[in-house]
Amino acid sequence: AQTVTFSMVPVSPAWEWWDVWCPGWCPPRIQVTAHTVVGCAARNAAREQSANVLPITVFTVSLKQPVRRFGSTHMLHSMSDSRNHHPQPETAALKVHLVDGTYELFRHYFALPAARNEQGEEIGAVRGVVRSLLAMVEDGATHLAVATDHVVDSFRNEMWPGYKDGSSIEPELLGQFPVLETALEAAGFAVWPMVEFEADDGLASGAALAARDSRVDRIFICTPDKDLAQCVRDDRVVQFDRRRRVVLNREGIIEKFGVPPESIPDYLALVGDSSDGYPGLKGWGARSASRVLARYGHLEMIPRSADRWEVRVRGAPSLAAVFNEHFDDALLFREIATVRTDAPVAASVEELLWRPPGDGGALAARILADNTLESRLAAIGTA
Repeated sequence: AQTVTFSMVPVSPAWEWWDVWCPGWCPPRIQVTAHTVVGCAARNAAREQSANVLPITVFTVSLKQPVRRFGSTHMLHSMSDSRNHHPQPETAALKVHLVDGTYELFRHYFALPAARNEQGEEIGAVRGVVRSLLAMVEDGATHLAVATDHVVDSFRNEMWPGYKDGSSIEPELLGQFPVLETALEAAGFAVWPMVEFEADDGLASGAALAARDSRVDRIFICTPDKDLAQCVRDDRVVQFDRRRRVVLNREGIIEKFGVPPESIPDYLALVGDSSDGYPGLKGWGARSASRVLARYGHLEMIPRSADRWEVRVRGAPSLAAVFNEHFDDALLFREIATVRTDAPVAASVEELLWRPPGDGGALAARILADNTLESRLAAIGTA
């Protein structure tokens, strides 16, 4: 009986999009089930037939999670016949990954044990972030940039007195911000330390830069921060939660928040954002804000009288009264929630290309107190 070898190869290191190559058919043994598949499309790739090469059907499968991982190669094998089948994948379109370095540092700080290098610097979280981003490169990411809050305060602190600052950040965590920036640069990554702006503004500016480049097929904004949901554009600019491995396109944002990306600043203006330190409007919650904005889109379009609202919202008269009384506050909160796209980032997408760091690898290894890092960087660079 004829047997087949087929491969599952990640087009994106996010493990959200896969190409499946098999000779003319897609057997059920692939084990992609309804709960893992978001969507599937097929296209034929013309191949010259010969004794050793069969026609190839290329299936593009969107997964919520990887099927299985074997080192840096993702393959699923059935039995193989005596003929060798080595279909070559088509050239993947350019993908850009923009990483929230501040979020990653917080995440690894609370997930990993403390550690110090020979200089006495706390580097436990930094080590985790660098290793995590190198894993992205090993899995195929090519163009990456990391935005960080080099200075926690920003222009928004002048707009609202209660806006977040660095006063509540633990010293052992706060001290790792400059160490992270130095280590990432030494390891070959593009780093955007924000001073007057915030890391969110850096990510939004990087997404705008990449979106202007026609060569870029998809842009992953790697953060779960709801502020960045406003940057999502259809399926081309998406938000990627690396920890939960969830990708949100425009439809995903609407499903999560009840409003499209362009209404996210208005939504946050009404409900507030406790992590950023502004309260929103009293009485307005996620459900009331999403219902009203799903109909009217932006604050200015909401009728001032609840009698004119074309949606049913519990407590509409009191909500309308608060809205009218604090309308200027809502406009201010929307301005605070709106990410900027003019932060200083790269001049072109080419600057985001990860390159082997050369001598920088030794510096990164010293910072992270990691004797294996240089060899790992060298192996990635020659892969």
